[in-house]
Amino acid sequence: MDEKIFLCSICNINSGTCKEDCKFCSQSVRYKADIDRYKQKPIEEIIKEAITARDSGALGFCLVTADKGLNEKTLEFVCGVAKAVQEVAPELRLIACNGTATIEQLLVLKSAGVKAYNHNLETSESFYKEICTTHPWSERYETCQNVNAAGMVLITGGIFGLGETPEDRISMLKSLESLNPTSVPINFYHHNEALELEPNSLTVNEALALVKLTRKMIPNAQRIMVAGGRELMFGDRQSEIFLHGANSIVIGNYLTTSGRAMNKDLDMLQSLNLEVAKTVK
Repeated sequence: MDEKIFLCSICNINSGTCKEDCKFCSQSVRYKADIDRYKQKPIEEIIKEAITARDSGALGFCLVTADKGLNEKTLEFVCGVAKAVQEVAPELRLIACNGTATIEQLLVLKSAGVKAYNHNLETSESFYKEICTTHPWSERYETCQNVNAAGMVLITGGIFGLGETPEDRISMLKSLESLNPTSVPINFYHHNEALELEPNSLTVNEALALVKLTRKMIPNAQRIMVAGGRELMFGDRQSEIFLHGANSIVIGNYLTTSGRAMNKDLDMLQSLNLEVAKTVK
């Protein structure tokens, strides 16, 4: 496990246009959540976000689109964005998160300078059908295998607090471990009143135990990242995640929810005498 803390920023370059029925996701058009929706974020805005992320200590910059998977138009857009970001912030490791993808599509992203691909399993194979019916869990697992086959860095994780059982959590973590990911993002369900799921019922202590369990069950991962839902889940106990095995966080805003100010996370790390990673393997 890397000892220095890896910071990542995510950029929602296409928002709220997905036609899938994932019950945890406010970006689905089915639930009519009150969020910003747009086809393509202007390149100028994306570049500004990339520079802010870099200047705040982020090494990773993730380009996220809200669709089931890559198509020709989306692939072209993401590649164009990747090239534009590299021109102004070559220090950033570019990550793509664009849904299901073939090996051929991933190789195109790779040739455009994208180093890593994020595609989460979300939950266990058996529970997945309870939260999504428009595509199978197996497609998610296959995309992760494609990332490995394409020779890209695999980032894959899941969400806790969807109503899954402890057995589902173990099953998901075993599936993640089998993929040998470099980074494992842990998300905690952030409820939106437009969604069908019940609010996340996990306690802070239970959530910290899940961070520890993830580190224990996926020991070869270089990074265990606490991502979406961190501020809401842990509140004034956010610093404790690092005592339980986390060594990476998302800074800034998320896809449809706000994070806390980047400088507050930097102040937290400084108060803990934790060093921010300056380079990435």
